[in-house]
Amino acid sequence: MTIRYPNGHAYRAPATSESAHFSNTYTNYGKRGMSLEEALNESNVYYETHGLAVVHKKPTPIRIVKVDYPKRSAAVIKEAYFSTASTTDYNGVYQGRYLDFDAKETRNKTAFPLKNFHQHQIDHFRACTAQGGICFAIIKFVVHQEIYLYRAEDLFTFWDDQATGGRKSIPYTEIAAHGILITPHIQPLIPYLKAVDQLLA
Repeated sequence: MTIRYPNGHAYRAPATSESAHFSNTYTNYGKRGMSLEEALNESNVYYETHGLAVVHKKPTPIRIVKVDYPKRSAAVIKEAYFSTASTTDYNGVYQGRYLDFDAKETRNKTAFPLKNFHQHQIDHFRACTAQGGICFAIIKFVVHQEIYLYRAEDLFTFWDDQATGGRKSIPYTEIAAHGILITPHIQPLIPYLKAVDQLLA
């Protein structure tokens, strides 16, 4: 009999050792074709159902222009466009603090390209941090199979340096040194609140 979580995903038994646990998590992750965002969405469901935090993925602002109704019980969107520029991927509340973050993946081995962000997202991060919000990026280096929490304040430094001839990427070594490594687990899949606890400390 298949046991499923409330979100519909099948339960997978945890590995018996710490090293096997880490390896197995990533193997299952890959076989299911799960993206970083999908894993974060599952993690947020876990956090909310356990009363730890309330964090949601922001809906993409889309304006629907044309819809076909092939039958009464179904509608097919034929034409739509982005009505406004989206800000960041996720926001919510944890221990009375506002969280705002974006999830990014890169296959680049040596650096994270800054072109993965847009000016309006950086402006949004600045506005939120100015109000005392906790803002960061969760960056996955696919080749290294590593996930880091990287503070928005550190991101600003590299973003601003571009305008004066600075590099257009953040070195992997910089993120590994100053970011917080997030080790995947079974539940939650991406335990990023442990990294947030380090920021709060």
